[in-house]
Amino acid sequence: MKYSSFLLLLIFFAACKHKTDKSSVTESRTRGHAKILVDESFANIVGDQITVFNSDYPDAKFDIIQGNESRILPTFLNDSVRVIIMSRVLTPKEERFYQQRSIPIYTQRFAIDGIALIGNTDSPDSTITAQEVVSILQGKGTSNKNLVFDNPYSSTMRYFKDLAKINTLPNKGVYTLQSNNDVIKYVAEHKDYIGVLGVNWFLEPNPKTAAFIPKVKLLAVKSEKGKKGDDAFYKPTQENLISGIYPFLRNVYIVNCEGKEGLGTGFANWLASPRGQLIVLRSGLGPHKIISRDFNLK
Repeated sequence: MKYSSFLLLLIFFAACKHKTDKSSVTESRTRGHAKILVDESFANIVGDQITVFNSDYPDAKFDIIQGNESRILPTFLNDSVRVIIMSRVLTPKEERFYQQRSIPIYTQRFAIDGIALIGNTDSPDSTITAQEVVSILQGKGTSNKNLVFDNPYSSTMRYFKDLAKINTLPNKGVYTLQSNNDVIKYVAEHKDYIGVLGVNWFLEPNPKTAAFIPKVKLLAVKSEKGKKGDDAFYKPTQENLISGIYPFLRNVYIVNCEGKEGLGTGFANWLASPRGQLIVLRSGLGPHKIISRDFNLK
């Protein structure tokens, strides 16, 4: 009885120690909990990356907060969430918040995105020039072509406002909806409209848009005179994104201000790693770096 009681007591303490160790897991680059703000234009590619990351590191948990760039950026700048994925780097004014607190800012490009223009399959138009797009945005369009954007606060809208050098949209010719899904659906049902959305949304349709994808087509675009790609019309194929010949390109960045060796830092490094870049390549976007493949021939 004495030895049995001692054995039971030993098992009890071992079990308690095991529970204590499990509950006090420290965060690292491959385990723990991280919140990440994501421009919804890149939700698909980020979701693919997290799925594979979790298959390798099951102790990593991510809370993804999606939204339009102008809506999620204030959350990042007020220090509520310290990791963000978007299509631009921080401005010097935006960096100042973290610099004043001596928190390092790490910015890493991990993909090249193209902004696709889509039309209805019944529309006779299959091409458009970058100059035509700018003219429509400036309210100077001479055709019956209309542009439809995902949201007035999106990074896609900001990109084209900067391109056309405008602060406000014209009274006609440019319209906004609520999401990329709405753009695909609207263009599928209206042949006189051209939808504007990220390539990844077109290449990886979801259940909400699968029925409408066969009713839309990618338009080929010619660059403005004097710029790369002004010699012909190009579609946003992966090859054209990588070569930079497609006119409407933007980089995809992860900005990390964790200030520690946490899961956010690990995920940022993962995105730029050979495995992360392979996922970008398979998504149809342009990788930050083409990973070389070496063959040992005997």
